[in-house]
Amino acid sequence: MGWVCACVLLVGRVLSNAKPTETSVYSDNITRILDRLLDGYDNRLRPGFGGPVTEVKTDIFVTSFGPVSDVEMEYTMDVFFRQTWTDERLKFEGPIDILRLNNLMVTKIWTPDTFFRNGKRSIAHNMTTPNKLFRIMQNGTVLYTMRLTINAECPMRLINFPMDGHSCPLKFGSYAYPISEILYTWKKGPLFSVEVPQESSSLLQYDLVGQTVSSERLKSNTGEYIVMTVHFHLQRKMGFFLIQTYIPCIMTVILAQVSFWINKESVPARTVFGITTVLTMTTLSISARHSLPKVSYATAMDWFIAVCFAFVFSALIEFAAVNYFSTLQANRELRRANAARATTATAAGSDREVTSMALKKRLNSPWPKDPPTHLTATPPPPEPRQQVSVIPADAMTAGTSIIDKYSRILFPLSFGAFNLVYWIVYLTKDPMESR
Repeated sequence: MGWVCACVLLVGRVLSNAKPTETSVYSDNITRILDRLLDGYDNRLRPGFGGPVTEVKTDIFVTSFGPVSDVEMEYTMDVFFRQTWTDERLKFEGPIDILRLNNLMVTKIWTPDTFFRNGKRSIAHNMTTPNKLFRIMQNGTVLYTMRLTINAECPMRLINFPMDGHSCPLKFGSYAYPISEILYTWKKGPLFSVEVPQESSSLLQYDLVGQTVSSERLKSNTGEYIVMTVHFHLQRKMGFFLIQTYIPCIMTVILAQVSFWINKESVPARTVFGITTVLTMTTLSISARHSLPKVSYATAMDWFIAVCFAFVFSALIEFAAVNYFSTLQANRELRRANAARATTATAAGSDREVTSMALKKRLNSPWPKDPPTHLTATPPPPEPRQQVSVIPADAMTAGTSIIDKYSRILFPLSFGAFNLVYWIVYLTKDPMESR
C-alpha cells in the first residue's frame, strides 16, 4: 500500500514539472535559432550582394491624413509604412513558422535605406518604445513596419481657387542603391497597396477623393534609381469661402446699387454709401488673401473680388457724374433766370422814363379851358410782356436724374450676368484640371 502511494506522488511531481520544462526548452530553441541566424551575418551587405537584384515590396496604411496647408503648400499624414523582402541568410527551421521580434533585432540585420524624396520633416514614433514591427518567416522573408508622421510638399496651382483640386504626391525610394541593386514594387498591386480608411481623413477644407500609385525611373550622376509615387487627390470644400468672401461681396455690391434709388439732392447719404462700400470691398480683398500664398497670378476669387470692386467703385463714380451734371444744369438755369430778371428790369425802367417825360410836357404846355371831348386821346393799353419764371433753380433741377434711371437697370443686369457666367464657368470645370 505504501508503495502505491509513493508512485502516485512521483507521477504527480513529474506532471507538475512537465510544462515549465517544455516552455524552457522552447525558449532555448528560439534563442539558438536567433544566435545561429546572426552568426556570421554582415548587416552591411544587402541580400544577394553581387548577385540578383533585391526586390523590396511596399504598401502603406494611412491612419491619419491632414492637415493641408495652402500657404506652405504642404500636407501631413500619419502612416504605417511596410516593407517586405527576402534574405536568404535568415532562413531557419524550427518549431515556429514566424519569428515575431521587437525593434532590437532591426539594428542587427540589413534593412532598405528608404527615404522620402519630397518629405520636409518625417518623424519615427518612439513612445513608449520605437513603433516598429519586425518578423522573419522560415523562408527568409522579412516584414518590417514603421509608424511615421510625414510632412511632405504638395505643389499647388491656385488658378481655380477656391473651386480647385490638387494632387499631393508622396515619393520614396532608395537613397544609395540604384535600380541595378534594389527594385521597389507594390506588394498588393496598384489598386490596394495604399489604404486610406474613411475615418482616417481629418480634413476641414478638402475632400480626399482617392489616390493612385505609380513608379518611375530617375537618372542622376550616381546612377538610375526607382522612385515610387503615391498621389492623393484632394478637392476643396468652398463653403467657408462662400460665407466669408462671396456672399459679403455680393451684398456689398447690392448695397452700393441701393444708392441709385436715393434722391440726388441727398449728397451726404449717397457719399456715405459709396465710400463705405469701397472701404468694405478693400477690407474683404485683403482678408481673402490671408489664407493664400503670395502667388503672382490671379485666382478665381481674385477675379470675383476685382469685378465686385469695379461695380462698387462705378457706383461711386456714377453719383459723381449725377452730381456734376445736376450742378451744371442748375447753374445753366440760374443764368437764364438772372438774364430774364435783368431784361424785365430794363423794360420796366424804360416805361417809367417815357411816362415821366410825357407828364412833364403836359404840365409845361397851356391847358385849354374846355377841350373838346372828341380831341381827348385815350392812352393805348400797355402791350402784354412775356412772363419770366422766377422759380428757384433747385426746384427746376429736382427729381430723378436720367443717369440714375439707366443705372437702376443696367447695373443689376450686368452684375447678374457676370455671376451667371462666373459660376457656370468655374463650377463646370474639372477641379483637377490645373494640377
